[in-house]
Amino acid sequence: QVQLVEEGGGSVQAGGSLRLACVASGRTFRMYGMGWFRQAPEKEREFVAGISSSGARTNYVDSVKGRFTISRDNAKNTVYLEMNSLKPEDTAVYSCAADLYGSGSADRHYDYWGQGTQVTVSS
Repeated sequence: QVQLVEEGGGSVQAGGSLRLACVASGRTFRMYGMGWFRQAPEKEREFVAGISSSGARTNYVDSVKGRFTISRDNAKNTVYLEMNSLKPEDTAVYSCAADLYGSGSADRHYDYWGQGTQVTVSS
């Protein structure tokens, strides 16, 4: 069992930055690929970024490439999402998720989810 808690959401102006953190419980965090997803009002949940269990591989949705960076610290049971050059269209609830078998873009493969944190970007 893995419990995930997101931290770091908030409000920022366009062009600003935020760093999200997802803290996991349990000693098996290092075994899981991790992903960040987001959901804007009246829109479907969208994959944002993923990172393999070791941190060696990352992947991103095209709309955030070059602006967002996913990373992890297995010693701290934490995965991060550094978000720069934020745009109003980045406004959403951001959730982290854990997948024992990978870190791909399909949310159905993820086993555990955090409760989400709101990110609001104003123009």
